[in-house]
Amino acid sequence: MASPALTFVRRLCWRSPCGARPTQAVCVPAIHLHMTAATMQVSQKDFQKAQEQLKLLKKDPGNETKLKLYGLFKQATEGPCNAPKPGMLDFVKKAKWDAWNSLGNLSQDDARQKYAELVSSLVSAESASQKKEASPEEGRHDGYETLIVTTKNNITKIMFNRPDRKNAINHQMYREIIKALEEAGKNDSTIAVITGNGDYYSSGNDLNNFTNVQPGEMEKMAKDGAVLLKEFVGHFIDFPKPLIAVVNGPAIGICVTVLALCDLVYASDRATFHSPFSQLGQSPEGCSSYLFPKIMGLAKASEMLLFNKKLTAAEACAQGLVTEVFPDSSFQKEVWARLEAYASLPKNVSILNFSPPCKPVAFSILMPNPSCHLVSLHP
Repeated sequence: MASPALTFVRRLCWRSPCGARPTQAVCVPAIHLHMTAATMQVSQKDFQKAQEQLKLLKKDPGNETKLKLYGLFKQATEGPCNAPKPGMLDFVKKAKWDAWNSLGNLSQDDARQKYAELVSSLVSAESASQKKEASPEEGRHDGYETLIVTTKNNITKIMFNRPDRKNAINHQMYREIIKALEEAGKNDSTIAVITGNGDYYSSGNDLNNFTNVQPGEMEKMAKDGAVLLKEFVGHFIDFPKPLIAVVNGPAIGICVTVLALCDLVYASDRATFHSPFSQLGQSPEGCSSYLFPKIMGLAKASEMLLFNKKLTAAEACAQGLVTEVFPDSSFQKEVWARLEAYASLPKNVSILNFSPPCKPVAFSILMPNPSCHLVSLHP
């Protein structure tokens, strides 16, 4: 019996009684089949090349992208999802299964092509990033890995730069923020601005700060952490110039509590403010147990610090923690226009009005558990 493909070609080549020229009928399917085979060969080569390119990427593309790559790879090599659905508690396998299953009946050729296109976009983005780093923007400071620090138009900008980790603050980042504040306090800029790179302002402490600690080292880790945190918060209190927070997205934990030590806080309307200390078995830090009640009243402060209430940008503004809220679509343009106007003010007047004696006083409170403390600080 003839194969379906051969039958298809024979039917196309059948000469009609109307006297149609057979050469036209013969050429069309032959060319079509030849091009399809060539396309499949190119698609397979691109797919294999993309797999090799993926191994050369230096930066983690993030979980969302990795799941897309996984799903496309499985679809390209095995076809539509044929694996049983994992249990809800097996989060990793469930996420992988969802990524593969979401592709439905996408053909293997199309999956190979999409996989190659996605890898190509990642390679191009990384290449562009490397070129940008090789030619740093005007006024960029050297010596930072977790921050981008620039001084331009009388503004020192300190940008959290761990977007793949939601700008979570690890030990290195704590030390680099301290260094950046010291430099900004001594240079010729009029104001300093703290903001985040990516969707988040900061997700707070990096949980890796507390992992891989041996039982016998717990007390030392707590004491070393207390010293680092005290120095970190102290640099906010003692900063000699106007310090402005530009909150571009969600803020959690320590990056929320030190907002009370900033002179202005501008927020995008998609920003949120969350301090889930009691939920994590921790106590509020950054002088927040003293300053938050003074800013927003005891009842509202207790909602945040004791009962983990997450504030929207509008709520944080109404309670006095945020100075002003801007639409996210125009946030950067409006805020930076205003900051540039502030930076044009006379430097001596700005620094005189915001010298350390004008900063709020923080009381010293010692907690029974050395791993849960409020920072002991003074002006």
